[in-house]
Amino acid sequence: MLVLDGVDRYYNNKAAVSGVSLSIPSGSFVGVIGRSGAGKSTLLRMINRLVDPTAGSIRFGDLDVTRLNGQALRDWRARCAMIFQQFNLVGRLDVLTNVMLGRLNHRSTLQSLAKSFSDRERAMAIMALERLGIAEVGLQRAGTLSGGQQQRVAIARAMLQEPKIILADEPIASLDPRNAQIVMSSLQELNRYDGITVVTNLHTLDTAREYCSRIIGMAAGRVVFDGAPDKLTESVVREIYGVEADDASFSEATTSTSLRFSPPISPVEPALAVT
Repeated sequence: MLVLDGVDRYYNNKAAVSGVSLSIPSGSFVGVIGRSGAGKSTLLRMINRLVDPTAGSIRFGDLDVTRLNGQALRDWRARCAMIFQQFNLVGRLDVLTNVMLGRLNHRSTLQSLAKSFSDRERAMAIMALERLGIAEVGLQRAGTLSGGQQQRVAIARAMLQEPKIILADEPIASLDPRNAQIVMSSLQELNRYDGITVVTNLHTLDTAREYCSRIIGMAAGRVVFDGAPDKLTESVVREIYGVEADDASFSEATTSTSLRFSPPISPVEPALAVT
């Protein structure tokens, strides 16, 4: 269970997030919606501790996330993987290496500096790419891929962290409708098959309604709605989006597309690994 209790974040005496208290059970798929500047990204970054709360606490089970530092904080960021709108891949490296970078926190400092990966880790990366339908681009430079492919590589890298939680900060904001569907369906299947908690920021209502079992609406740094998609009434939508409410239902991806996404596979033994 991820629990936020009275979390605030202030910048120059201005509240970016104010008084947020949430309980998110493990295995949830949560969409956070709201206008730009509502505090959505700041909220996710505080959970991952890329931004420190000004006040309040964040807990995951018995772990007090707000008090972590050093190796304990690095371990938390491995368990709580972050996916960004900008992909954050190393463009000059091949796709397979980018995915294996998700293993760095599981390795010694010397191994990490050398970027020396085992056959098992290479096999894990290949399986992650296969699950996401892009194994054929494994040896290409990441910078040569389309935006949708790069985001799937970022998801594969997060998978290799073996996280309990995936935080996706506007993962489809720069993608066309088809790739937006693929990325959201990939996150949904990770949630269903692997039991990973997914919390994602989204601009559009239709996307949140289609993929998320719970929606959190934010306005001016506060939570103004928290419930099931079918509880989002017109008045609530107007409170979340204000004058933009009439446009809030526009979605990058309105048609549901079924992906062929395989269930998790047990790690390949080194003797069977691809070299």
